[in-house]
Amino acid sequence: MERHALHAKKSMTGVILPRRFYRRGAVEVARDLLGKVLVHGETAGIITETEAYPGGDDLASHSAAGVTNRTRVIFGPPGHAYVYFVYGMHVCMNIVAEPSGIAGCVLLRALEPIKGLEIMRSRRPAARNDQQLASGPAKLTEALAITMADYGADLTRGTLIVREPAHPQAFEIDVTPRIGITKCADLPLRFVMRSERT
Repeated sequence: MERHALHAKKSMTGVILPRRFYRRGAVEVARDLLGKVLVHGETAGIITETEAYPGGDDLASHSAAGVTNRTRVIFGPPGHAYVYFVYGMHVCMNIVAEPSGIAGCVLLRALEPIKGLEIMRSRRPAARNDQQLASGPAKLTEALAITMADYGADLTRGTLIVREPAHPQAFEIDVTPRIGITKCADLPLRFVMRSERT
């Protein structure tokens, strides 16, 4: 325990999440991604809000349409990025969950920036403060420069990864229905880290 604490002080983040982390149900992965750190190049942020899209009977999930050029990654190995355009102008990022062949993913809705803030501010000049840099799904991809080029990226290696935090903190989780959808809108599949972390 002591050795781990000493090692953690050397870095802002811990180890990269392994493939097995994502090879579980999308709902479980969505909850467990809270508090983890999304890293892209020189920027990083703590994941503070997610939504689960478990596939199957979830008509709000893009996988409900079956395997298409757009959704093929959702049915593939877990731990990859599902990136897509929304409204023809914004980019959103999901992380593929579930075992290979089973549809399921997690939408990243918000981050708390912790690294590369100056870079994020230059990418998000409309943000009135640092809390707004990555306070929505399209804002976080813009702040971290995640684009359609990252579609299918392996999040267990490379420049777009998810890591354990260097100093894990206890926090409460609020559970609500998902936002901005019309199908299966009442399902409690949105998970939010409370700001008053203890």
